[in-house]
Amino acid sequence: MSKATLQRDDEHQQGFLAALVSRGEAKVAIEEISASGLLDSRRKVLTRQSLVEIPVKKPPLAYQTVAQEHPEFFKSSPGLTDLMKIQMNPNQLELLPRGWFILGDIIIVKIQPQLERFKHQIGDALLSIYPRCKSVLCDFGIEGPLREPVREIIAGESSETVHRENGVFFKLDALRVMFSQGNLSERMRMSHLGRDEIVVDMFAGIGYFALPMAVHAKPKRVLAIEINPVAYGYLKENVRLNHAESIVEPVLGDCQKATPQGVADRVVMGYVGATDRYLRTGIQALRPGGVLHYHQTIPSRKYPDDAIKDVVEAAEKLGKRVEILNYARVKKYSPGVVHAVVDACIENYY
Repeated sequence: MSKATLQRDDEHQQGFLAALVSRGEAKVAIEEISASGLLDSRRKVLTRQSLVEIPVKKPPLAYQTVAQEHPEFFKSSPGLTDLMKIQMNPNQLELLPRGWFILGDIIIVKIQPQLERFKHQIGDALLSIYPRCKSVLCDFGIEGPLREPVREIIAGESSETVHRENGVFFKLDALRVMFSQGNLSERMRMSHLGRDEIVVDMFAGIGYFALPMAVHAKPKRVLAIEINPVAYGYLKENVRLNHAESIVEPVLGDCQKATPQGVADRVVMGYVGATDRYLRTGIQALRPGGVLHYHQTIPSRKYPDDAIKDVVEAAEKLGKRVEILNYARVKKYSPGVVHAVVDACIENYY
């Protein structure tokens, strides 16, 4: 390795990094880098002649990265701990949340039970840190077969928002509909798949996977099936919001009954927990040579074997053979459990 290369590596390790793009690329690049979680929000985006420097935490794969010589920082504002010091003792301050999720203009945060009596003050403090946001929701997890969120408004009034991600608009009520930040990489990946194909999106929700595909990959048709009436209502609205009416057809119903047979080039099964019960239906929806995207939660120590086994066994029972194309961890689901996805090509035996 050359001395110059070693010097550049040292700069990357010690300096402030920026993705270097042209002015014409800047808008899309900022959106993609932000959606991938790599944008360094402490620093300003800088324009220098014909080039734009986008501050990043680490090098994004798609863009040239340089060490910034003259970074410019935003003025720091008081943090949550600073704002709560007057009301809390040191032990209580240690229990304050260290992170939260901003969905559109709504902040979603988990608060320790010991801080229950401070929840409204915490909500107000978060709104003062993020003046563009309108409400704060306290998150208690999910429940039921429809995986509905359990949340409470602790500051502000409205829970409906429009979240923009990767050039796609998602309208939803954050009190009633889930939107997982951890699934971002998978939503980004799906935006590159399905061009000119017929796609069946089982468990479509508000369009988590159907809409990125429709906006970016342009399939011939996406049949998006959702059983939850609330999510289905937002799915229809989001199809209109993203001008995808000519591609996405929302269907209200049970995937077991509403999924057609033998029509799809690609089937997305973006549900976890009981997805294996629907594998026969998903596989039968495919044409020979079609691709299945099977999501499931499995023990970390059995990744990816258990998820692959599910697909292979279900296909063999239908007299079909499987070629595993890819598998990945979508996110950590719970201690010792991962949310995995398996991509499989399903063929007939000859």
